[in-house]
Amino acid sequence: MNEASVSGDDVPPLVREALALADRAGFEQSCSPGTGRLLHVLAAQVRRGRIGELGTGSGVGAAWIASALEPDTELVTVERDGVLARRSAELFGDLGNVTVIAGDWSELAALAPFDLLFCDTVVPKLEEVDATVAMLATGGMIVLDDYTGLARASDSARDAWLHHPHLVATEMLVSEAEAVVVAVRR
Repeated sequence: MNEASVSGDDVPPLVREALALADRAGFEQSCSPGTGRLLHVLAAQVRRGRIGELGTGSGVGAAWIASALEPDTELVTVERDGVLARRSAELFGDLGNVTVIAGDWSELAALAPFDLLFCDTVVPKLEEVDATVAMLATGGMIVLDDYTGLARASDSARDAWLHHPHLVATEMLVSEAEAVVVAVRR
């Protein structure tokens, strides 16, 4: 996805900067506009809390979230690619409540619990469901994107989230072609 694929006056400037970074880096797996807008709305309701993101990439999803943050809400995002993590950290350098960590997704567990968690990487979605659920505060919400394609490839992975005993979950469309799973920890 590139900057041209996101239009409208409702796109925050920080998101446009992250999209430009993705274009320069040749990163093509950024958060979609539909998922980004959902994250923006959900992040705006977190007060005095902590939001996490698993898989920063070039920072597009984090930019949607950061653009809606209250000053007393923290965003911590982790990216395993050190170069992308460094570039994303530079993007958010002026924001005191956003931290980018270079490392494995599981490093965020030490910072749990999260009031909102965006899971944008494969291992916690498909292989480490219980460990990812454990990162949520009671009443915390998780958003898992790209489930339209994943659902066809692995219904059991999607169902693990939709029928998890510690979650209330649903699948919802964020565009004509993309679904996300949204869940709240009981």
